[in-house]
Amino acid sequence: MLTAEQIAEFDENGFLKGGVVLSDEEVERLREELDMVMEGKSVKKPVLNRNMLDNSHYGMTITKKETVVQIVNIWMASDAYFEHAKNRTICEEVAQLCRTDTLRIWHDQIQYKPPVTGGPTHWHQDHPLWPVIQPADLVSAWVALDDATIENGCMWMVPGSHKWGNHQRYLTATEDFMPVHKQPQLLPPGAKVEAVPFEIKKGQVGYHHSLTWHGSPNNRSERKRRAIAVHYMPGHTYYAPTGNHPMEPHIHVKPGEIMSGESFPVVYEK
Repeated sequence: MLTAEQIAEFDENGFLKGGVVLSDEEVERLREELDMVMEGKSVKKPVLNRNMLDNSHYGMTITKKETVVQIVNIWMASDAYFEHAKNRTICEEVAQLCRTDTLRIWHDQIQYKPPVTGGPTHWHQDHPLWPVIQPADLVSAWVALDDATIENGCMWMVPGSHKWGNHQRYLTATEDFMPVHKQPQLLPPGAKVEAVPFEIKKGQVGYHHSLTWHGSPNNRSERKRRAIAVHYMPGHTYYAPTGNHPMEPHIHVKPGEIMSGESFPVVYEK
């Protein structure tokens, strides 16, 4: 369980480092399952399995071009990842941060930056990319399957940015990958666009709000950077079909109704 001080830190910054939630053995099992799914060897399939930088389908080998392997809803293809999504410590802590007694999976995603050719994940906010659900109260639990460091392309966060609203269309970056707002006059008074690294150890969890600005630069190191993020919906999240999303074909509730169904399972109830 998180302390009152940790919850206050999350509320202030929009992100928080949690503890180590996976043993070395659990990490290794998830790595093995990832290889199976990534190479198309699993019986069940995820929603997406691609290089997110060019939307090409990921195959057996990684090419020399910049790559970020993205697998969406690996929990649908792997029982081990579904069990991970139900991790009691993670779910209890996300529920605390969301102030909810019920959590459902919105979706999960692997982001794997291979050595040397691992590409960037551009500056963004999560919720504006999810235009079919409201409100923007989701919290993501990002668990490293390798040490995520500055050298191999860890995430960077902008403290307090979750309080500024939707600025997705205005986000860009400098040549050294620092975030820039294209129209800074639209930011609230006192807003400071200053990014900090969010280094996470293997097996450790990091939490971030669905409106927090974040991104990660290239992996130019010789080490892999694998991670699993589960995006959790608090119990009051509802369907608001105002755009497109890969999960939309899996939604079978009416507009305004609570998001539910077999593709959005309950993983925590208090």
